[in-house]
Amino acid sequence: MATYLDFEQRLKSLQEDIESASMRNDEVAMQILQKELDEEISKIYSNLNDYQRLLLARHPDRPYALDYIEILMRDSYEIFGDRHFRDDKAIVCFLGKIENQKVMVIGEEKGRGTKNKIIRNFGMPNPEGYRKALRVAKMAEKFDIPILMLIDTAGAYPGLGAEERGQSEAIAKNLQEFASLNVPTISIVIGEGGSGGALAIGVADKLAMMEHSIFSVISPEGCAAILWNDPTKIEAATKAMKITPHELKKANLIDDIIEEPLNGAHRNKNEAAKNIKKYFLESLECIRSDSNFLKTRYEKLMNYGSFRSR
Repeated sequence: MATYLDFEQRLKSLQEDIESASMRNDEVAMQILQKELDEEISKIYSNLNDYQRLLLARHPDRPYALDYIEILMRDSYEIFGDRHFRDDKAIVCFLGKIENQKVMVIGEEKGRGTKNKIIRNFGMPNPEGYRKALRVAKMAEKFDIPILMLIDTAGAYPGLGAEERGQSEAIAKNLQEFASLNVPTISIVIGEGGSGGALAIGVADKLAMMEHSIFSVISPEGCAAILWNDPTKIEAATKAMKITPHELKKANLIDDIIEEPLNGAHRNKNEAAKNIKKYFLESLECIRSDSNFLKTRYEKLMNYGSFRSR
């Protein structure tokens, strides 16, 4: 059953009216209502504010990494474990093909349903998850296989055990190693990109965001609690932090924005996956056409946060 956010309630009402008209076999009413629904979708999704984009990035029906992997990949084979401690289910790694292109996909997976969410730790990786991602990336480098990374996490797991096993070191190691991988790397924020938990698989030749995703150094709730000692000021924090794709593209912190279906990836995951595939293949061709892509990647990373003083 589809979930509707507060600002989508009009869409829910129209959809229910369409279903009712369909049961009555009233084709005229269906056509009128469908036209009204299409107009309402266009009106709502072309005028989203930052807070509404945050809600969409966290939408429970939004496609997760495994949803995209299932649609995009063929002949896929999952790789487990970091060879040190255990397998972290919050990060999934698959070797396979997108069309005829061999690829290694690394994704953060939140899980669906209470049981699976607990198994996936709500998409918050432990250090062994990042070490698994690095092990798999090094394997891809050894066999000259490009890497696609799908970011979707509220952040790295902040638990005591994670800190004892070197959470910050694992993230820092990934930043260092991913910056120098000798294979093309493409990273896409598909939902929520939270803090170092997202950045650990976000260092790449191309960093893109889905149209209704977010990328932030801290959650809006955390920001509101720190700045105003009031976690209810989420909307103000979301606007002030400038965490939406268009704001980050304007600041040259991401490379591209991937369009979603008009009514969002949560309503049409196949179309969203098609757009991801198109972006991946085109970006891969672009990177491979650069004979010195490692230098290009280095220069891009070194330019993050640069500014000119008058």
